[in-house]
Amino acid sequence: MTATVTEIQQNKSNDTDYQALPELSLSTQSVTLGYDQTIIANNLSVDIPEGKFSIIVGPNGCGKSTLLRALSRLLPPTSGQVRLNGQDIHSLPTREVAKILGLLPQSAIAPDGIKVVDLVARGRFPHQKWFQPWREQDQIAVESAMKATGIMEFAQHHVDQLSGGQKQRVWVAMALAQETPLLLLDEPTTYLDIAHQIELMDLFQDLNRLQGHTMVAVLHDLNHACRYADNLIAMKAGKIIASGAPKDIVTEALIEDVFGLPCMILEDPVSGTPLIIPKGRQV
Repeated sequence: MTATVTEIQQNKSNDTDYQALPELSLSTQSVTLGYDQTIIANNLSVDIPEGKFSIIVGPNGCGKSTLLRALSRLLPPTSGQVRLNGQDIHSLPTREVAKILGLLPQSAIAPDGIKVVDLVARGRFPHQKWFQPWREQDQIAVESAMKATGIMEFAQHHVDQLSGGQKQRVWVAMALAQETPLLLLDEPTTYLDIAHQIELMDLFQDLNRLQGHTMVAVLHDLNHACRYADNLIAMKAGKIIASGAPKDIVTEALIEDVFGLPCMILEDPVSGTPLIIPKGRQV
């Protein structure tokens, strides 16, 4: 990835609906979440801080992705409400929600034979109207997103010809092209090598800090989470065990409680955030 969010900022769309949003709030109110007869989380309430980068961590099966699916409107709660800008998110028109909230799912499947540029362009759907021609601002948004994620050279390639990491960057570009003030990311660094993981996390941090996007991500890498999160949400068995700034909540006791992992906590010499060192059997 060679571009930064500055390029997106310089070429940003003039979509009046996007700019007119007076506020942005997202929360769950005593929700029960599950699949079929299996309850994953019960009586779960969480507020997503506006303009912050929130990262959800926890062991496998704790409900991280389930919570994100509920926040994104993909999973209706069996009780309680998910509220977007003070309204039940399921009462809002789909297109209205899609102008506010973008989602990068954990396992996305592209249509057979679709080209990279065409998949990224699908991110512009919420901004299109019936019989409206493709606009210059749509083209700018697509090209800026592709440059920011380093996939311009693959524009005319078929998505199914790409590697796992390249495909992941295409999906990120589609989410960026949607130009929403709120972006939900379910394990966005999956399939990426360490260099591209850091570049992608830096891009998300730029979107948050330079443009004010509210970001919510599910991550497995605890040290990435500590480095990039303004607000860290630690989950275990469908419950929120702790939330707040990483420096305030990350302790050896918390990591052992949530993950069953004995560790040491040091200060990251680069970022000054908590750096988690697993003890393992060697200690």
